[in-house]
Amino acid sequence: MNSFRMIFTTILVWVCSWSAYGQFLSATDTSENSVRRYKTIINTNKDIVKFIEYSLSQKGLPRHLRNLALIESGFNRNVISGAGAVGVWQFMTSHANQYGLSEQNRNDLYKSTKTAVVSLSKLYKKYNNWVTVVAAYNCGEGNIAKAMQAAGSSQYHIFYKYLPDETINHVNKYLNACYATGELQSVLANYNSSRMNTVFLVNGGSKVSRPELAETDINAGFNLKVIADELHVNIDQLLAWNPGINETLQSKGESSFFLPMDLMPDFLMRKNKILSRSVKESSPVSQ
Repeated sequence: MNSFRMIFTTILVWVCSWSAYGQFLSATDTSENSVRRYKTIINTNKDIVKFIEYSLSQKGLPRHLRNLALIESGFNRNVISGAGAVGVWQFMTSHANQYGLSEQNRNDLYKSTKTAVVSLSKLYKKYNNWVTVVAAYNCGEGNIAKAMQAAGSSQYHIFYKYLPDETINHVNKYLNACYATGELQSVLANYNSSRMNTVFLVNGGSKVSRPELAETDINAGFNLKVIADELHVNIDQLLAWNPGINETLQSKGESSFFLPMDLMPDFLMRKNKILSRSVKESSPVSQ
């Protein structure tokens, strides 16, 4: 009976959480005209769309990311924005150069798509949901970090208010396009699941909550107590996510480091500050 009640409570919490997120993330234009417009652009550029989807799938990325190119350029490889972004993926020179794409090749469908795939993969490893990835692709990681800092949260539906209006509109357009292609629920499910805890039963029915974890690397210069303090978590919880990390850091000087997905962006954003503080306040932490 207790197990049933726990399972029921878990489902209820999940449903309530889904509803809460749904208030913030949804398509803003589901009109027939909007759906028809997006579908027409896709159908008119079938060969380009097919190549983009193939390139995405080769790297394990979802096909709905083709909608990013859709809203960026309408798949027009020769379009140039007022800010100087070029091509199907609307690369600025600095963004292109960051991934080895020359300024001249920004309107090359093959080379720019390969570069976009690498960029999107990197952003997903950092943010763990496609909504924030789309926002970061538009305004840059620096603006995302500033918005997260201002909001005190790494969750898009909270920090989006601190982003440029252009970026907020861009994310809305992406969600609208995904609605038109029948992929909106997949995008929202990805956003929600990146923040939902996995609940399971151990030891004859006691409930243990284990979040989905994201991985990065740290070296022995980091002080775990400082990390815990900066992220506002208990040191024992930090060690539970990283069993044996003290021994690994002491023996190898570096270690994989795991945090819940919604905490990882906060850690990466403050990583240099945490390391600097760790050096000043260095003290061993025992498990």
